[in-house]
Amino acid sequence: MPSLAYLTAIGQEALLLSVAVSLPVVGVAALIGLVVAVLQAATQVQDITIAHLPRLIVVAIALAIAGPWMGGEIAAFAARIFGGG
Repeated sequence: MPSLAYLTAIGQEALLLSVAVSLPVVGVAALIGLVVAVLQAATQVQDITIAHLPRLIVVAIALAIAGPWMGGEIAAFAARIFGGG
């Protein structure tokens, strides 16, 4: 039976992994949101579609690019944990 320290370390590693794999997509979404907000403030166009559509497109592209890396990291972690290593 695994010790409490081992389970705590695994939990901490899982949380850090979840932050690491979500950071590229969240960062891109935040950056695009900031750019769109600045453009909307400069042009005074306050349409909700303009705010969400670029973010949706860029997040989809970021997921397509970073998705294999994200999946590989999660799969490697799961294999290590369930494999007992």
